[in-house]
Amino acid sequence: IIHAKSDEQRQRLSEAVKNIFLFRSLDHDQIGEVLDAMFERRVTEGENVIKQGDDGDNFYVIESDAEPRLVGKYDNSGSFGELALMYNLPRAATIQAVTSGALWAMERQTFRRILLKSACRKRKMYEALLENVPMLKTLEKYERMNLADALVPKVYAPGEQIIMQGDSADGMYFLEDGTVRIMMAKENNEEKEISRVSVGGYFGELALVTKKARAASVYAVGKAKLAFLDVEAFERLLGPCMDLMKRNIEDYENELLRIFGSKANISDIR
Repeated sequence: IIHAKSDEQRQRLSEAVKNIFLFRSLDHDQIGEVLDAMFERRVTEGENVIKQGDDGDNFYVIESDAEPRLVGKYDNSGSFGELALMYNLPRAATIQAVTSGALWAMERQTFRRILLKSACRKRKMYEALLENVPMLKTLEKYERMNLADALVPKVYAPGEQIIMQGDSADGMYFLEDGTVRIMMAKENNEEKEISRVSVGGYFGELALVTKKARAASVYAVGKAKLAFLDVEAFERLLGPCMDLMKRNIEDYENELLRIFGSKANISDIR
């Protein structure tokens, strides 16, 4: 069911859903489907939006605007109600509107269809990608599945910077489509290309292994489609591959010796 909205409403809803973790892995068309499926629900002060023990009916997104509103402990943004829908459980808590305002709601069947379909498709696609990464051969199948679920898609335009030398490390990347080039600046600040990474490759892991700043910058050569793994998920899921990643540091150091004529110690830089 498509619930018609004005351009202005659609824009507001688009802003409200963009930071919701559940929707991070949806592509452009699926986000369109989410926006189509949501409908506005007005609430009045003191109204129970969700009642503990009830069957889950809708998933709710709080729209942030100028009016101060508080729903449960959610102030002007966020979402709630997904757990009962995802796991077929009764509502675990009551959520009451403290002031009048508006919520965006999506009914249960649509929520499950869009999100489960997306999760399934994403897992299949990323499992295929991860199977071809030599470093991950040491992982069990279920560990690779967990890794696939944790990845977040990111797209970069030709020439766009993905990682900046000197920044602190927030995660690592697997290359799904395209090519990236790894560039390092020495004392004179002139960047030299160290290497290129293409489909099935990965980068950004060394700063996570050594817990140092980024040793090099990375740029998309053409359009690049990447799968991003944040630092918390990296530490939780890639423990079994850590020794292999540490051994790779030596390869990088030898490559720097060839390019710069001096053996920059990566573990010092990173």
